[in-house]
Amino acid sequence: MSEKKIRKMIGEIFLELAEGLETGQLGKTPVIGIAADGSEHGKENLKEAAGLAAERGIKVHLIEGEDSHKAMENLLEQGEIDGAVTMHYPFPIGVSTVGKIVTPAKGKTMFLATTTGTSDTDRVCALVKNAIYGIIAAKADGTAHPTVGIANIDGARQCEKALRRLQEGGYPISFAESARADGGVVMRGNDLLTATADVMVMDSLTGNLMAKIFSSYTTGGSFESLGWGYGPGIGEEFEKTILIISRASGAPVIAAAAEYAAHLIQNDMNRIAKEEFKLAKKAGLSRVLNELAKKETASKTEEIVAAPPKEVVTAQIPGIEVMDLEDAVTALWKEKIYAESGMGCTGPIIRISEANKEKSEKILSHKGFI
Repeated sequence: MSEKKIRKMIGEIFLELAEGLETGQLGKTPVIGIAADGSEHGKENLKEAAGLAAERGIKVHLIEGEDSHKAMENLLEQGEIDGAVTMHYPFPIGVSTVGKIVTPAKGKTMFLATTTGTSDTDRVCALVKNAIYGIIAAKADGTAHPTVGIANIDGARQCEKALRRLQEGGYPISFAESARADGGVVMRGNDLLTATADVMVMDSLTGNLMAKIFSSYTTGGSFESLGWGYGPGIGEEFEKTILIISRASGAPVIAAAAEYAAHLIQNDMNRIAKEEFKLAKKAGLSRVLNELAKKETASKTEEIVAAPPKEVVTAQIPGIEVMDLEDAVTALWKEKIYAESGMGCTGPIIRISEANKEKSEKILSHKGFI
């Protein structure tokens, strides 16, 4: 190791000690990047957010410029920042975000699992995964034993049965009880207002709507002033700490999102995620998901299509129904075009190379996907 690197390392150690003496917390303080592209409230809003975060002891790196997302990725890869808050991010299928809001009835915090992204292309499988993702986020944010409720939406009862099977298999899930007279783990609208459960399970479209309502109901909708944003992307193989906010998010929400990110890093969310997935799998998660996703294919055989050689995929094609996403990828593979599925800021996307974008759009349009 060079003398320059040794000096830098010693300097960082002394800086950490000084910060520890000042704050009472030993260890490296996370640096959170805020990608500035896309805010509806201008750059001053983002600068104000950075100032509010700094007042709370959060180290913030404001990322500006035309391609702030590329800069954000580079800073994460280089270790210059430990986590990021951004307006949108193309999470892969299997990753979705867990938002955090404050409810009006009692001023309690509640985790919305989930708010953007797609945990699974099967609705009920996605809800089951969302419950686990919510538990991970809650524990990483400091709630040691979070209770789980399921919003009264399509698939809620099937999700409950699946989660109870995991509980019977040994997964330590704690169910909330509805505050309504008939009780139960399936939550009513009243329960959302009172935060009856620490983690409220729902599909990401419903969660996105809830996040917007809870964050801006006092402002008329154009300025999100409450809560911590749409939260971190969580998935079994996803280890980056990237949190989503809305283009309508005001400075208080952006600053709170940076604080949320710092808590997740300090509490080692990736470690907690690995532990939760290990426990869930030991309790039979894979078997439960396979049974839920089982389709009647006795009368037909599915064609197996191999992926073409992998390419750099920087172009996006939106407008595809989430249930058709994998079929659309397969349709492009059949035409020898490499493609990947993902989630953009407005919903499901196909990711392809810039060179193949126009041709891919024609194929997908011809086949009725867009």
